[in-house]
Amino acid sequence: MTVPAFGLGTFRLKDDVVRRVVQGALELGYRAIDTAQGYDNEAEIGEVLSQSGVPREQVYLTTKIKPANYRRAALLDSLRQSLDKLQVEQVDLTLIHWPVPKGEVRPEEYLSALAEAREAGLTREIGVSNFNIAGLKQAREVLGGVPLATNQVEIHPYLQNRTLVDFARQEGWHLTSYMTLAVGKVVGDEVLQDIARAHGATPAQVALAWALGQGHSVIPSSTKRENLASNLQAQTLRLTEEDMARIAALEQGETARIANPESARPDWD
Repeated sequence: MTVPAFGLGTFRLKDDVVRRVVQGALELGYRAIDTAQGYDNEAEIGEVLSQSGVPREQVYLTTKIKPANYRRAALLDSLRQSLDKLQVEQVDLTLIHWPVPKGEVRPEEYLSALAEAREAGLTREIGVSNFNIAGLKQAREVLGGVPLATNQVEIHPYLQNRTLVDFARQEGWHLTSYMTLAVGKVVGDEVLQDIARAHGATPAQVALAWALGQGHSVIPSSTKRENLASNLQAQTLRLTEEDMARIAALEQGETARIANPESARPDWD
């Protein structure tokens, strides 16, 4: 399996909310679920998956290692705990959640441990999240021939990450866009609204189609079933070159970045 183009994000969803959202998403046809140790919702997701009736092999399941577990032994043990919570023998993809460039654990250790987790069969694929170009180059040096399935990064119409996107395209790296809807900001955008009207679509669908059209995977989230259903339709929306150019002009650079924890972020490209 490789990273699906479309999945469900579960950031900030907890307890009964995440149970309801994941159950509804599975009923609507979602077959990729993205979670993380730091989201504190793996157990609830595992509960829903085990009771859903959807065969395990049909769901692409992603989790992320939180920085507190970057030591080799802690990483492997914590991933086993994640598997227990998710009620699976193996996840499809495990990511390093943040590079934490000034942390006590160096990338050589946590990347090697991640590769070891793959070798042990705890995860089918491995990847990273929030890595800059220098971090990706270092990861390739550390891992050698072990492939990284994706780099999950914030990409939306106001933060288009063009330097990283261009590098990834040249080097054959796959990117997963998170916060593609800019935490709902796209809904009120006049340009996206205008494009949406022309296609009989919604601004959210336009933003998702824009990211999909660049070859990125997307993992939008919503607590409303109608939005979950609507978001899925972005997969069939085809934007014109003029549409893409208009969205390109919405770029605001670093001022638009949403996820930016000082202790964990890299020096963004």
